[in-house]
Amino acid sequence: MTLTELRYVVALARERHFGRAAASSFVSQPTLSVAVKKLEDELGTPLFERGGAEVTPTPLGEQVVEYAQAILEQVEGIRNLARGHADPLQGVLRLGAIYTVGPYLLPQLIPNLHDTAPLMPLLIEEGFTADLRRRLKQGELDAIIVALPFDEPGVTVRPLYEEPFVALLPSAHPLSAQSQLPLEALAGEDLLLLGPGHCLRDQILTACPACARPSGSAQGESHLAGSSLETLRHMVASGLGVTILPCTAAGAERYADRLIAVRRLSDPVPHRRVALAWRSSFPRPGAIEVLTRAILDTPMSCVELC
Repeated sequence: MTLTELRYVVALARERHFGRAAASSFVSQPTLSVAVKKLEDELGTPLFERGGAEVTPTPLGEQVVEYAQAILEQVEGIRNLARGHADPLQGVLRLGAIYTVGPYLLPQLIPNLHDTAPLMPLLIEEGFTADLRRRLKQGELDAIIVALPFDEPGVTVRPLYEEPFVALLPSAHPLSAQSQLPLEALAGEDLLLLGPGHCLRDQILTACPACARPSGSAQGESHLAGSSLETLRHMVASGLGVTILPCTAAGAERYADRLIAVRRLSDPVPHRRVALAWRSSFPRPGAIEVLTRAILDTPMSCVELC
């Protein structure tokens, strides 16, 4: 078993295709295929299911890839030490963030982080939690910003802040006359939500079971859905319905009061907890610590730090 074979296994698990894995590893496809087969022969069991257009790891293969990723990261840490180049704040940090956090946290975070670690630029990827989880485990990302609950073996999770939800209504809506709204008051309204796959949608429907089915809809009909929080806010401003957003995404200042009303929700106020997650084997803990501190030092007036 060699480090090269482990690198090829990790690449193949990431790309799910021999040709793409070989290209990302800068070798020919036969070279990578032979190396993977050699490792499988040594272990006495297949690590990948071959068939169709995609290659997928077997259950054992997934475990081997996880171990291989940890070993490769430890080796990289040793190399950094040997080069006398162990400063964790030098070099790109690959950061992932869920769609409903990135656009609202990053504009304030990046200047703060740049002042603290100017030699550590961020390579930023946005995605759904499930995709970010997979890419973190496969070593494509170094850390991810997600909403709790989030649990994954071999991954460390650090809660960062709690963010209350608020209601957005057209300014002419009768409910806008109230300074605070019970969440259930929105159950009979045309509630605009993100589409399936967004954890925020699930969190809102969990907090308000009465909101789970649109008022007056036929069985099986779904809520009107937007592709982003920005889209939901635009639809509210146009008068299509109401929505519930994290307070940092409310964006009341982007529309005159004549278009949108932002209202607090009554106790118990629904909220989400945002957290930073990274592989426990990641060899630059100093970079994670500086990133965490930069997030905690980022001014977000409507949230409560954990």
